Amino acid sequence: MSGHKKTPKYIFVTGGVTSSLGKGIIASSLAKLLQARGLSVTIQKLDPYLNIDPGTLNPYEHGECYVTEDGAETDLDLGHYERFLNVRTSQINNVTTGRIYNNVLSRERKGDFLGKTVQVIPHITDEIKRNILNLGEEGKYDIVITEIGGCVGDIESLPFIEAIRQLKWDLGEKNMLTIHLTLIPYLKSAGELKTKPTQHSVKKLQESGIQPDIIVCRTEHSLPADIRRKIALFCNVHPKSVIEAKDASTIYDVPLLMEKEKLDQRVLYMMDIYNDKAPNMTEWKKFLGRLKNPIAQVTIGLIGKYVELPDAYKSIIESFIHAGAANECKVTIEWIHSESFTLSNIQEKLGHLDGVLVAPGFGERGIEGKIAAVKYVRENGIPFFGICLGMQMAVIEYARNVLGWADAHSTEMAEHTEHPVIHLMLDQKDVQDKGGTMRLGAYNCDLTKGTLASSIYGKKKISERHRHRWEFNDAFTKDFEAAGLVVSGINPENNLVEIVELPSHPFFIGVQFHPELKSTALEPHPLFISFVKAAMDFSSAKD
Repeated sequence: MSGHKKTPKYIFVTGGVTSSLGKGIIASSLAKLLQARGLSVTIQKLDPYLNIDPGTLNPYEHGECYVTEDGAETDLDLGHYERFLNVRTSQINNVTTGRIYNNVLSRERKGDFLGKTVQVIPHITDEIKRNILNLGEEGKYDIVITEIGGCVGDIESLPFIEAIRQLKWDLGEKNMLTIHLTLIPYLKSAGELKTKPTQHSVKKLQESGIQPDIIVCRTEHSLPADIRRKIALFCNVHPKSVIEAKDASTIYDVPLLMEKEKLDQRVLYMMDIYNDKAPNMTEWKKFLGRLKNPIAQVTIGLIGKYVELPDAYKSIIESFIHAGAANECKVTIEWIHSESFTLSNIQEKLGHLDGVLVAPGFGERGIEGKIAAVKYVRENGIPFFGICLGMQMAVIEYARNVLGWADAHSTEMAEHTEHPVIHLMLDQKDVQDKGGTMRLGAYNCDLTKGTLASSIYGKKKISERHRHRWEFNDAFTKDFEAAGLVVSGINPENNLVEIVELPSHPFFIGVQFHPELKSTALEPHPLFISFVKAAMDFSSAKD
């Protein structure tokens, strides 16, 4: 693999038996190990659903929508890829069936296939292959790992599986590898691990013309040698290609568990890649050491409307893990539904917390609860961090209770308020389509000298990712600043307000962007580090 432009090799990760076995974590862990050996790696996710992207999906359906630097709304697995690898992903790293069909049908309408019958094979499968190979054609990567969403046997994922089968012939023997992730259940009544679901799953894959090269087995118990041999025998692989993936206490343990199982070695051997470096996991182990040996503890209330499904706030949870480790502090998140507040229970719900984060979201549900929560933490000096809608709630609360504008609101919820302190951006006024039309991706922000924001970041210019339609209405900036709420971050291109803070409060900051999207295991986000630190100070002052 010498020369400037690399010719990558391709690894495909499929899943069987059940969904949610952790294909994304296995793909990220393998990528991390290969990266730690000095190889350049990227990961992409192929999603079998028909939405063009997950931007219009309810978080209850699919967890959070992860936004990349270039403004793509993608699957939450891309968050794992970035958090593990510290490598930025983009639009090209997440492709859905919807996008594939959309591309092919647009070409059909233009007349690209004149005279031809457009079919799943070859037209859809060719488009899938084109999207898979696209990443590699940049010439930046030694290895491209592609995770296929869903389960083998699903009707939806058949075109993807067929495309991989064809690619084996296009790419050649040692240039492609398939890893199949499966489940080995433990039957308590029989006291046995059962391999039959895995056998069926592999047979299903073989029926589609794919023989997995490596089988990774999710299990609650260690796999004894005889079970490994049995899986190897029935599933047509070498015993060394049967890898145990035991449940771990944290997802960040998985790369080390996979190293112990020699997954990376096996992959290099089977793909004929010469690499004599052991993975350099020193920094990763330091991070894990801090994560597992905290010397302090804080409880943070996360106030949102999707709290029944923590995956809706996946990046925020992980950001707290990264920032907790950086502070050697265990962060316990208390999930609080924003609809659950009444005037009588707010003290009981928030009084014991060391910090409160008001989470992003859309729509009217739970808004008054969020505003009540902000009022309580502002008046009681509890560290506060508002993200996107959370920042907007802080602005509305301040307008109502400090400036005395009782009707102050966002035009998202109250179109005709006399004090629209949060309003729709001008370029959003006529938008009819909901998909991919928000302010998305990375935008610059200039920080005001001498503010909390500038001391947290330690620099004057930053760039952060966005996903929203409504903005702080800068017609009211002077009123807010006169009343003590400071605007400390502004977008230089269009003067939009990005950060507000309250200097009279121990720690009170609201940001219009989503800092959680840029936090990684080895580079925790400064806002989360500072918020956790403020919660620690608040906690120790109480003792």
